[in-house]
Amino acid sequence: MTQVLDATRDRSGGYKVDFSRGERIGRVSSEWFSRPADERYLSLSELFEAVHLRTERSRTRTVESAAIWIEASREDAERLTMVLPGSEIPVTPTHWSFGQLASLVGAPAAYLRQLPAPLAGINLQYGLTSHRAEQVKTLEIENGRIELRAVTGPDYGRIFDHELVAAVQRIAGNGTGDTRWKVPGVLDWSSGVYNPRVDITKDTTTLYASDRDVFLFLVDDLNPIEAGRLPDGSPDLYFRGFYCWNSEVGAKTLGIASFYLRAVCQNRNLWGVEDFEEITIRHSKYAASRFAHEAAPALTRFANSSPMHFVNGIKAARERIVARTDEDRNEFLRKRGFSKAETGKIIETVLTEEGRKPESVFDFVQGITAVARDKMHQDARLDLEARAKKLLDRAT
Repeated sequence: MTQVLDATRDRSGGYKVDFSRGERIGRVSSEWFSRPADERYLSLSELFEAVHLRTERSRTRTVESAAIWIEASREDAERLTMVLPGSEIPVTPTHWSFGQLASLVGAPAAYLRQLPAPLAGINLQYGLTSHRAEQVKTLEIENGRIELRAVTGPDYGRIFDHELVAAVQRIAGNGTGDTRWKVPGVLDWSSGVYNPRVDITKDTTTLYASDRDVFLFLVDDLNPIEAGRLPDGSPDLYFRGFYCWNSEVGAKTLGIASFYLRAVCQNRNLWGVEDFEEITIRHSKYAASRFAHEAAPALTRFANSSPMHFVNGIKAARERIVARTDEDRNEFLRKRGFSKAETGKIIETVLTEEGRKPESVFDFVQGITAVARDKMHQDARLDLEARAKKLLDRAT
């Protein structure tokens, strides 16, 4: 790894970054904002123990749809339970699994929830009896009572949350600094200094799990990488990061995203992101095999890889001059599908932020991503970011 120049460090051990460049990604921030205290964990060991324990208390099986019996309590008009084949003990659906069951039989869950339990039960019973797939896969958990955590089609390829956490533990240890991978530090907005050494608390952690999913974000921010120089001559510093997610109950796909970034703020927005790559796996029949042979190895490769490919790519994009006149600049962008208005905005943005008009591929990429950050609509922002990445990839 390239060492950080002493001149870039402050007394706290942090280092100056230019977070105005690259993409801003808000995915981690969205997770951070939405998680209550009981979904936040201070280490990978603590997180693994929680999600593994619920797996040990759970069981999954495939049953005939028509053999499921729906029961409604006469004493409680809102209580609905199910009796599954081979068991006399009723199973109580969670809010999530009730919605899944309704979806499987083609019934509107929101409407059924407004009905008294006996009437909702009649509708569900009819749907199960005429269910075309004939079978469903259940995930049940013993938690004082038996709860139905999930109900899916028979070919659902479940990857348990603890399997993803275990894969991360193999490269990141406890996620607290015992390896190079850890919970991120915090950017000081007033000074532009990123401090990688911050205590891990419920407010700062980026290790999350609920009864429906798991989400982890870790960085290698104690080993920043120099990839070129800023206009003032100081080093342009990055560090590696990745986040991953999963839902063993079918609430979302399994996914892993890896990237280089310049800073993480207190609200857990990612700033100055470059080279973003993402793998997603649907929980289809062969999902477990894809996770074992594709996603987990990709995470390990990124964790152990040299940053030189990234550094050399940035260097090549900085050195590749594609425009020296205003006519060149307009032609370069218009040939790549940018409108007249977008072209003017990109050139103006680079001039404002860099103090000169764009000349290299890297200049144009930074201008495009800067314009993308100001887009209110996500689709427009993602489109510009994708075009910027394509331009950078072609340059390297």
